[in-house]
Amino acid sequence: MPDDSDFTEAADPAPISPDPALPRGARELEAVYDIPVTVSAVLGKATMQVSQLLKLGRGAVVELDRKLGEAIDIYVNNRLVARGEVVMVEDNRLGVTMTEIVKADRAT
Repeated sequence: MPDDSDFTEAADPAPISPDPALPRGARELEAVYDIPVTVSAVLGKATMQVSQLLKLGRGAVVELDRKLGEAIDIYVNNRLVARGEVVMVEDNRLGVTMTEIVKADRAT
């Protein structure tokens, strides 16, 4: 005898009804609000030969192309969108404060 799990019904997705309190542009974007994106904060970059990489060990320091206090790059899905500063948030975790939004034509 089949149990209830054998008769699962595919529920029709509820139609998206825009929130009337939101401005028109925001209502049109509601459909994408729940799409996950990857946010990365890049402190800096370094280039080295494989032979140098293989010589690295515990305690080795890799010098990056940024100076202390210089803004870091913030990427969303591998696209530069902002620059910011590293901050400490609760429980000694790191966060990023956006200080500059990068326009699409300057995101190179």
